[in-house]
Amino acid sequence: MARIAYFDCLSGISGDMTLGALVDLGADIAAIEAAVRSMGLPELSMTAEIVKKCGFRAVHVKVGHPDEHAHRHLHHIHEMIDRATEVDETAKTLAKKIFQEVAVAEAKVHNSTLEKVHFHEVGAVDSIADIVGTAVAFGMLGIETVAASPVPTGTGFITIAHGRVSVPAPATADILRGVLIAPSDIEAELTTPTGAAILKATSQSFGPMPGMTIHSIGYGAGTRDLTGQANVLRVLLGDANQTSVIANVDADRAVVLETNIDDSTAQQIADCAERLMAAGALDAFQTPCTMKKGRAGILLTVIAAPSRVGMLEQIIFEHTSSIGIRRHSVDRHKLVRHAETIETKFGPIRGKVVTLPSGQLRLTIEDDDARALASINKTTTDDIRREATKAWMNRV
Repeated sequence: MARIAYFDCLSGISGDMTLGALVDLGADIAAIEAAVRSMGLPELSMTAEIVKKCGFRAVHVKVGHPDEHAHRHLHHIHEMIDRATEVDETAKTLAKKIFQEVAVAEAKVHNSTLEKVHFHEVGAVDSIADIVGTAVAFGMLGIETVAASPVPTGTGFITIAHGRVSVPAPATADILRGVLIAPSDIEAELTTPTGAAILKATSQSFGPMPGMTIHSIGYGAGTRDLTGQANVLRVLLGDANQTSVIANVDADRAVVLETNIDDSTAQQIADCAERLMAAGALDAFQTPCTMKKGRAGILLTVIAAPSRVGMLEQIIFEHTSSIGIRRHSVDRHKLVRHAETIETKFGPIRGKVVTLPSGQLRLTIEDDDARALASINKTTTDDIRREATKAWMNRV
């Protein structure tokens, strides 16, 4: 069975909260300190102490180091990681992946490049220690798979190196693109760029706790004292049920919108479906149904990302006769896929390549492209697909 860690982010996530929870789960703080010091930080110290937050016990990890005013670039961080004699290659790769998430976000926010972007808060020694220490702790605990709850960011304003900004901070918000966010009215920065990057780099899914057998639970404390809830991160460690983690399968959460319609024309519903897809719906389809009083009707179903729900409901109300929409959240499993353009004797054609749980690859040709090439070349779509599949298999 795969060793899985579930991050329960009730009060958000930061680097020190993560490391505290992992130490509480059994990661050796002395070994983590030695690993981080081997990066060329001989004066660094790391201590773990038990504290209470709103009456709950948790571990707080504190990083001590001399004052510094260095603004490091990504290559400086990589050099430090590469020279760490007490950090194994797996942990080095994970630490670089976490820093990469921060670098990409910072470059986008500041309209810079990965080579030129420099780290402020995340380039400080304590953040470096939190990230590399987390990577080392993952190896110590044998964590193979990570899942996480929806992530609250908090609200209000904070002051960073570039001045006063809204919560979530710009880099944090960019890192969390595609991550399920939990609502929160707490006026504080609950999730930091470091915490967001750790989750983005390690988590395979965001949502309810997956099927797992829990073996141990760790609590990592943040520095704030919140009103009404403990400022802690809970990490549950155990073995995943064999059916809960499937290789090459991504997981996310979507919203399903449904409405029964019996007094719109077929043309109106078709127009609405086109508008829904153009507005970002993941799918929109119609199912014949029998409504009350024996009337024939259509069940219009839309699958959407949570962020698109309001816009899509407005389209349904404006372009059909619907007077009510049902909505519910669903968990989705999706095969890992990527887009490819395949060169054929008929011309280029787009396709999707999916990876099956077994690791085998499967190609699906874009139908619009197949029809367009068939028309131009005066042949059939079957010929186009066969030629594209042959060309693709010769490349694999």
